[in-house]
Amino acid sequence: MSVAEYLIPYDFSPVTIAGFMLVLGFYGYGLLNMPEEDRPGSGRILVFMVGVMMCYAVMQTRFDYYSQYMFFVHRGQHLILHHLGPFLIALSNPLPVMRFLHGRIKPGIRRALVPLGWIYRFLQHPAIASFLFVGLIYFWLWPPIHFDAMLSRDLYWIMNWSMLLDGLLFWGLIFDPRSPMNSNALGYGKRILLLALVAIPQMVLGATIVFSRGMVYDVYEVCGRAWPMAPETDQLLGGLLTWIPPAMMSILGILIILRRAMREDGKITPYSEELKATHS
Repeated sequence: MSVAEYLIPYDFSPVTIAGFMLVLGFYGYGLLNMPEEDRPGSGRILVFMVGVMMCYAVMQTRFDYYSQYMFFVHRGQHLILHHLGPFLIALSNPLPVMRFLHGRIKPGIRRALVPLGWIYRFLQHPAIASFLFVGLIYFWLWPPIHFDAMLSRDLYWIMNWSMLLDGLLFWGLIFDPRSPMNSNALGYGKRILLLALVAIPQMVLGATIVFSRGMVYDVYEVCGRAWPMAPETDQLLGGLLTWIPPAMMSILGILIILRRAMREDGKITPYSEELKATHS
């Protein structure tokens, strides 16, 4: 196959194509029209683009074919959709660019979008965001559910989109650019705790798959594998991808949050001074 053939969608989804085009279009429009002093640097723009294009690549290129016929490729697909891609997007802090468009939306449309803000804030509650982040992994890897999702086109797309959107919600909470010192953003210690807590059940699930006796996900036997690989090897690699890389992402996230906290250590802001005066 030529490179161009690998880039062509295996299972063309107009909704997916339109979704990614809208995101890139809004981001580009915001960049071009926002004041130059407020515009993010080239590094942040690059990180955002890499995160978005990685998610697109595993959903709308030949990679998607292999993820449907090899368990370990499927786990790599969800590693990108749920961890790496959203991690990079949230780290790039695209919200100031997107919020620039908010003022250009008609008031009637803004009022209609208010319920979405309520839902977003509800899902951003630390307990709910953490539960969903881990719970969706367990849900879609529950063997009966996984079997149905891999055989149903609609369920398969719901699975992938739910992983992507949930990853964006969780990593957006972790990498909230607002400082807890001068806003009501989640404290750095709580963010670190969440990252540690979500890593444990993922490691347990991955280790369970790795050390399982017999085939856990027999749907790949039913459909056939894309490559002549032993089923035990495919499952072993998939378990390792569920076990080790997500834990590494949590560790990397903790290091980034620690760096932010150390940079702000000892800073006194008007907000903190006001709190001090209130309690004195």
